[in-house]
Amino acid sequence: MNNTIIESFKDLNLSTALMKAIEDLGFEEPTPIQKLTIPHALQGRDIIGQAQTGTGKTASFGIPIIEKDFSGKKPYALIIEPTRELAMQVSAELSSLAKHKKCSILTVYGGSSMVEQMKALRKGTNIVVGTPGRIIDHLTRGTMLADNVSVVVLDEADEMLDMGFITDIEKILQTTPGSRQTMLYSATMPPMILKIAKKHMHDPLKIAINVTDIIAPNIKQVFYEVLERDKTEVLRRLLDVESPELTLIFCHTKREVDDVSARLQKLGYNAGALHGDFTQSHREEIMGKFRARKIDILVATDVAGRGIDIENISHVINYSIPQNPEGYIHRIGRTGRAGRAGIAVTFVTPREYRQLQMIERMAKTKLSRKEIPTTAEVKKARQRLIKETLAEIIEKGTHKPYLTVIRELAETADIEDLGAAALSLAFGSMEVAELVKSYPRSAEKSVHGQGTGEKGMSRLFMTLGRKDKIQTAEILKSIAGEAGIPGRSVGKIDIMDSFTFFEVPSDIVEKVIVAMNKAVIKGKKVSVSKAKPLAKSSQPSKKKRWK
Repeated sequence: MNNTIIESFKDLNLSTALMKAIEDLGFEEPTPIQKLTIPHALQGRDIIGQAQTGTGKTASFGIPIIEKDFSGKKPYALIIEPTRELAMQVSAELSSLAKHKKCSILTVYGGSSMVEQMKALRKGTNIVVGTPGRIIDHLTRGTMLADNVSVVVLDEADEMLDMGFITDIEKILQTTPGSRQTMLYSATMPPMILKIAKKHMHDPLKIAINVTDIIAPNIKQVFYEVLERDKTEVLRRLLDVESPELTLIFCHTKREVDDVSARLQKLGYNAGALHGDFTQSHREEIMGKFRARKIDILVATDVAGRGIDIENISHVINYSIPQNPEGYIHRIGRTGRAGRAGIAVTFVTPREYRQLQMIERMAKTKLSRKEIPTTAEVKKARQRLIKETLAEIIEKGTHKPYLTVIRELAETADIEDLGAAALSLAFGSMEVAELVKSYPRSAEKSVHGQGTGEKGMSRLFMTLGRKDKIQTAEILKSIAGEAGIPGRSVGKIDIMDSFTFFEVPSDIVEKVIVAMNKAVIKGKKVSVSKAKPLAKSSQPSKKKRWK
């Protein structure tokens, strides 16, 4: 089979149990990486595969591992992943492949119970999937023995290099038998990765996929030239005009993730944040909501985003330009899955043009420049969404209780005026805003006069600040939850070292003050009161930047 490229899983002569699992998963034919690697991996050959998440690489090493004969309580396979999310994701896929075989799989990573993992290891497990740090912990404590390991997989090797795990990987490999089979998978092949392969692998089969093949051909790649201060506005316009199914937004830092997600929430978008500072349970909760579309926009750092493998992400937006071509490839690979069309958008400031050119040159790809949507295009998109939503309401019949009122009013008012008045009333209410979420989430002005310094807003003072390690998103969530008001009603939030200013509609000031003075945020009881008026000289100037 050395020179054979399989066309069907049946060509592999796999066990009945594994073939049934493959059929249950709906795998119809092997992906390119699977065709090229599985036959050789089944024969015990070391493999270097260049492939990113979403190309089927998990099954390309999972199928040969599950098919092997194994016995005893010690792990016979060790799969190393850079992040918790990927470890859980790979473990779940392996469990699906092994569901008709007697095969136990354990996932080990930081943030989960060490005691529970130790119990599972004492009981016995066949396959361990984990992050480098936690695997080292178990090896050091002696709670996991690697002397029976016959297969090691280094998955997302370039990501582990970027995260500084190379020393840990070296230690892990040194504890396993020299006769083991090693499979290494990476979207890119930096020199250090090739060096490790040369040192620890035996005559590996190299499956070199061209970078242009790594980027799915069904991903449309575009960029917008954007000033740093205008990014939120441009993002808002894009979301309204494009109306994406699910959107993944990448930022460089955790703080930027918090800021961007909080701004989107204030505008009424159904957005969430994902980065390393969140607890594991919170990260899992956010990912669950994103998969279930309870949130349709997820803002993440590169590391957190690496564990996201969802087929129906329609848009990836690089709010901050990737720092290297490898990062760009990884990011945009979150869309265009399973043959679906995807759109990859990159914001580029004038000083970042050289960075863009470097990404295009080294990733051997081309991004098309697009013009920022105009206000007229945004307005047209909103009107289209309103029409579609109204049509849905009529089709569902949820409007019928109001027919009597409309008929009575129609005796003295023009029907067009009635309809326009109803829309004007509706889009200021939370109930209908939820039905037509795409309109108010990006509304430039609501009935409350949302926005910094606009008429109808009052500024409040809160005794909680930056030193309390509070984030904008947490404050927004607390105000909305405690006072029972939509997040989009909250205006500008300014976090200082020891206190915070925030704005709410003037007609609900007392309600907010009473509610917030009962609130506990970050374990602290807060005090909220009306802020002293700003001096005129300190008021922000209103310069129109958009035509």
